[in-house]
Amino acid sequence: MKKSPSILVLLVVFGVSVRAAAPRFAPLPDPVSNNAVASLKVGKHLSLFTMMGIGPGKTWKDVSNSAYQLDLGAGKWSELRQIPGTAGRLAATAIGIRGHVFLFGGYMVAGDGSESTIPDVDVYQPVDHRWYRGADIPVPVDDAVSVGYRDRYIYLVGGWSNNDAVRNVQIYDTEKNIWHQGTPIPGIPVFGHAGAVIGNTIIYVDGAYKNPAGAGPRYITSDECWMGKIDHHDVTKIVWSKIPVHPGNARYRIAAGTAGKEQKIYFSGGTDNPYNYNGIGYDGRPSEPSAVTFAWSVKGSKWETISENTPDPTMDHRGLIVTPVGLITVGGMEKGQKVTTRVGILPKGTKGK
Repeated sequence: MKKSPSILVLLVVFGVSVRAAAPRFAPLPDPVSNNAVASLKVGKHLSLFTMMGIGPGKTWKDVSNSAYQLDLGAGKWSELRQIPGTAGRLAATAIGIRGHVFLFGGYMVAGDGSESTIPDVDVYQPVDHRWYRGADIPVPVDDAVSVGYRDRYIYLVGGWSNNDAVRNVQIYDTEKNIWHQGTPIPGIPVFGHAGAVIGNTIIYVDGAYKNPAGAGPRYITSDECWMGKIDHHDVTKIVWSKIPVHPGNARYRIAAGTAGKEQKIYFSGGTDNPYNYNGIGYDGRPSEPSAVTFAWSVKGSKWETISENTPDPTMDHRGLIVTPVGLITVGGMEKGQKVTTRVGILPKGTKGK
């Protein structure tokens, strides 16, 4: 099979033979998890971005407001100006669109353990290497799903807002710097769910919600999977419908990303045991990452198992970067709740047993 020029360039840049299964990416300068990630073409090359998150100590002192950029042409990470604000955040989400990286929400942790959801919208302009503020999120959220649409609109689907998960679908118009409210999600309001968009189709899965039982862990996973069809004439109108459950157990903080050419949305990692930020579940048990990678085929309207035994699985993700050479995870938690510097790359389309 012939390889495209773009794939060959990536393989050469990272010093990998074209016979190798996948290139290797430079590790992050520092271990980080629960970090917002995004991709954006800057100049001639695709760049990856990681922003904020938590370090290996996994306490409030280890929450960061640092940001880094990986130019795939140069093959190394460079530190950006710190994200504005006096403290770092967790569970923010980011999208690269219209030549900018848009960073939404997240939550802050105080020394006494209290947490507060932040309404901030921070926008990074790579050309000028500067940050500026966008209009605040009307209903502040963290652990939400963000998707970009028509290279203009960004949808924040669900998420946690200070006291509970919300059903809101909040739509940011990057051109006018204003917000709209979309059709709310009809299912269980969740946080820590995962999703992406292809064309006008949003897919999101799983996440956690308050345990309705009086006993047991405070939060449990949802196995609900939903599809939303955005109206071509009105970006605020979404027709939601339930789809079958995906392969493997219901999970929390899965990495998700879109492969537009293949018409697939990929999901990898996450855990079936919800936790806050230290990797220890609300039930008191250490959480461990799932090794199942799967995808929703928009053309086939069905789930596909990519791998049942993904090597070196991770959890605690805020996104998955899909490239011609594979699915890229940036940081996260490995087995044993270890915060990592690894930039992992997973193959597409290979079903493992």
